[in-house]
Amino acid sequence: MCNLDRNIVLIGMPGSGKTTIGQLLAKTLNIGFIDVDCYIEECAGKTVPEIFEKGEPYFRKLESEAVTSLSKKNGLVISTGGGVIKNPDNIKALRKTGNIIFLDRPVENIITDLKTSNRPLLKQGVHKIYELLDERYELYKNYCDFQIINNRNIDDAIDEIIKVSNIDISNCAFSTSISLS
Repeated sequence: MCNLDRNIVLIGMPGSGKTTIGQLLAKTLNIGFIDVDCYIEECAGKTVPEIFEKGEPYFRKLESEAVTSLSKKNGLVISTGGGVIKNPDNIKALRKTGNIIFLDRPVENIITDLKTSNRPLLKQGVHKIYELLDERYELYKNYCDFQIINNRNIDDAIDEIIKVSNIDISNCAFSTSISLS
C-alpha cells in the first residue's frame, strides 16, 4: 500500500477519463478510490439522473456536501463530476487535502467514446459537450495544480500523474507493475 499524505483529485470534462484512470491509478498504488457521483448516489439512495429530476441546483448541493465530506480524508484517488468546478468552495475544500489534476482530453476523443444517454446534462446531444467545454475549460485550467493531456494511452496518463504528484514509488507496494518513463 502506498502511504500518501494528500489525495489525488481528478477534474475534467465528462468522458475525460477521470473514473477509468482514477480506478487504475488507485489499483496501481494500492490505495482507495472514490467516485464523487457514486458517493452521492450512495448517500442519496438515488441515481444521478434521478437526482437531476429535482434540478441541477439540488444535485450541486449534494455534490458540495459530498466534496466537503470527502475532503476530510487523505490518501485517496478522488474522481469528481465534470461540474464540480462550478462551485469555487468545492475546489477550496478539495485543495485542502489534495492535489488537483485536470485530465484534459481532446473533445474529439470524448465524443467518440462518450455515451450521452446516461448523463443528464448531455441528453441534449453532442453539441452540449462543446457548450460545457466553452463554459468550463478555463475553470479547469485555473483550478488545477497540474494539467495532463489525456490523448495517449491510460498507462501514460497514470505515469504522468504519479510523476507530477511526487509519489515516491519506492515506498509503495504495488498491486500491478507500471513503467515510469
